[in-house]
Amino acid sequence: MSNVKRTLWILGGSLSLVIGLIGMIVPILPTTPLIILAGFCYGKSSARLHNWLVTNKYFGHYIKDYTDGKGVPIRIKILAVLIVWTSVLFTVTVIPLFPIRIFMLGIAVFVTLFIFTSPLLKVKNKIPEIMNE
Repeated sequence: MSNVKRTLWILGGSLSLVIGLIGMIVPILPTTPLIILAGFCYGKSSARLHNWLVTNKYFGHYIKDYTDGKGVPIRIKILAVLIVWTSVLFTVTVIPLFPIRIFMLGIAVFVTLFIFTSPLLKVKNKIPEIMNE
């Protein structure tokens, strides 16, 4: 892989990670999809950064849940899609260049499809077993 591609993947992963970290504090930002995206970008560019991210005690579990097939909670998916479309639609109304508008809408569609086709985290019901008493 060329140094330019590797650098772009690392920058993309780092930007996604920083925004995901902010999302841990700011409730409107979706943490889980951004941390997963950072893991994907680091996986494409740096084994050392990917390993650091996956084994991190604060946000490694986001990637572990996803890679173990546990998925992402539906609330996070919906919130992520709402944020993507809000920001893209705002950008499309501000930018006068038609090709950029089409490109941004294409990205929004792609991200939406990716989010909704990824596994869904199933929450286990914690119902006490009364019958076994």
